[in-house]
Amino acid sequence: MTFLQRLAPAPLSSAALLMLSLALARSPSLGQVLVGLGLALAVPILTRNLRLTKVRVRRPRVVVRFILRVACDVVLANFQVARDVVAGPRRRPQSRFVVVPLELRDPVGLAALSMVTTIVPGTVWSELALDRSALLLHVWSVEDDSAFAAYFKARYEKPLREIFE
Repeated sequence: MTFLQRLAPAPLSSAALLMLSLALARSPSLGQVLVGLGLALAVPILTRNLRLTKVRVRRPRVVVRFILRVACDVVLANFQVARDVVAGPRRRPQSRFVVVPLELRDPVGLAALSMVTTIVPGTVWSELALDRSALLLHVWSVEDDSAFAAYFKARYEKPLREIFE
């Protein structure tokens, strides 16, 4: 391992951290640049053991379709939740916890699934079973638990399994 690789083990992450630090600082003064540079160099070194060794994407086309699907779902879910909020007592959502059985075991795939449930309004990742066999989601409005679980698995879990397993 060369000196440069030891200094910046994740150069893209370092560059992103530096840019983010400068964007948050709002002033490109020398002090802010030095603080950003320090963070950009220190954080990847300190988190080296947290990074996964190899991530293998098996179906790149599925990745593109999945990203587009999630983007559309985010927009639609925003409108649905906003409609329910604006309607107030006339349209009360039937929110509850739903258990979704999982077949996905890949840690990167599970991380992607957690991000999807976080960014799509109306769903919150609440708990993952210790053996990773089931996921507990809080859903804003759902009428049939089993139908929602089947929809969730087909819409999100299946493509992630194609991508990572």
